[in-house]
Amino acid sequence: MATPNSLKCTGSGPVSKALSDIVQKAYEFGATGVANIPAKKIVVDYNLAARCKEPRCENYGLSKSCPPYVSGPTAFKNLLQTFQQAIFFKIDVPSEILYSGEGREIFELLHHVASGIEKEAIKMGYTNAQGYAGGSCKKIFCHDHPECLAISKKEKCRNPQYARPSMSGFGINVSKLFEATGWNMSAVSYDKDAAATKMTYVCGLVLIY
Repeated sequence: MATPNSLKCTGSGPVSKALSDIVQKAYEFGATGVANIPAKKIVVDYNLAARCKEPRCENYGLSKSCPPYVSGPTAFKNLLQTFQQAIFFKIDVPSEILYSGEGREIFELLHHVASGIEKEAIKMGYTNAQGYAGGSCKKIFCHDHPECLAISKKEKCRNPQYARPSMSGFGINVSKLFEATGWNMSAVSYDKDAAATKMTYVCGLVLIY
């Protein structure tokens, strides 16, 4: 479990008490790595967003949180100009679990953490805070329903308190975020018997102010 000593801040200058509190809350919500970064370090890659459509992602068009129903990289790049700080976080998980039947639960936690950070920021006065996660919210929260209500417009989203847009559709370059934080994108952990476990991650982003 992460501790306050593992709090990572990559911005220049002092970090406000409120922002430090938000970072610590992210750990409490379930993140295993959290970093405060300047919004200017967030790189938008148009090619990454284009890959959602070609080659077609299996989640394309399934929910309101994925293309073609999100505003896309151009709008996100313009939005970034109105923000100064963001929280980037990750959840480390053994690869065999993420790509197993338990994977959906990991992505559900990811959305819970992103929405939790967003709500905490809003509560502290950062009313424009916006969270982004990963994966299709249709497959995560509504996998047992035939359609996304937000797309069909029959009713409102079933899970607006948790479901957050996927970073991929906005072209958010995760590898550049890892570079900004100094985190390793590939890792191995060892249990008490020194057995190696290949680790991977899911990650999210919350624009704060």
